[in-house]
Amino acid sequence: MEKVNNVTVFILRGLSQNPKVEEVCFVFFSLFYLAILLGNLLIILTVRMGNLLKYPMYFFLNYLSSVDICYSSVIAPKMIVDLLAKHKTISYAGCMLQLFGVHFFGPTEVFILIIMAYDRYVAICKPLHYMIIMDQNRCNKIMLGAWVGGFLHSVIQMALVVQLPFCGPNVIDHYFCDVHPVLKLACTDTYVVGVVETANSGTIALGAFVILLISYTFILISLRKQSAEGRRKALSTCGSHIAVVIMFFGPCTFMYMRPDVTFAADKMVAVFYTIITPMLNPLIYTLRNAEVKKAMKKLGHRKVF
Repeated sequence: MEKVNNVTVFILRGLSQNPKVEEVCFVFFSLFYLAILLGNLLIILTVRMGNLLKYPMYFFLNYLSSVDICYSSVIAPKMIVDLLAKHKTISYAGCMLQLFGVHFFGPTEVFILIIMAYDRYVAICKPLHYMIIMDQNRCNKIMLGAWVGGFLHSVIQMALVVQLPFCGPNVIDHYFCDVHPVLKLACTDTYVVGVVETANSGTIALGAFVILLISYTFILISLRKQSAEGRRKALSTCGSHIAVVIMFFGPCTFMYMRPDVTFAADKMVAVFYTIITPMLNPLIYTLRNAEVKKAMKKLGHRKVF
């Protein structure tokens, strides 16, 4: 059967259909996006100019901040503009590109969080061999694997969607193009595609969450052998990582570990992992990390004097 695609433009329903609510959301989400850009750029500058890239944890933190900027930039600017627009439209090509970006940078962030958990496990449980195990060459290879993993996941999601015919309804009940809302518009049976998508995204979300829980469990168990000061420092660092994991993976698991159905709360849940987490990451990793705060003070002092 030949693919029929009569849809060239999609209409996004957005976060709300109430103009007053949209105006308030415009102000808040504009500030949130600005905080994402400034906060994560500050972390990147601090790590790079503070000569912290040679330490594995900050090497990965630098890439986490970069991915946060890219991930939110795929979604937030369009969402913010649409909050004041009368007609919230996106072209078919633009929708597919946004879907690709969401499923490229999102899983890449998942993989980086797993890497950071492994890094903390090695640092706390095998401190004497830490710099040997996590040498620069291995860190580079691990990061390359994270980018390749995110790319492969995104290609699979794109391949599932672009081969579908769209010949009728073109209203997406969301504020960005994601697989579940787009599948509802296809004028063919999408059951198999939905199952494959759920298995793909769901496995990454739930699998990563389980791996992270196991990693931090081993870390917490090993802290019993540490000194009081060592436990305090380790708990401070791991506490920030666990906070990010809960905020990011809780909503992701809710969204992708279920069949091809949508709920009214999906849009508000998606805000947590597309906007809130990228905004809070810089605060969590700086306020809970003495080394980063020290490097920021040095960087500020250098700029002033």
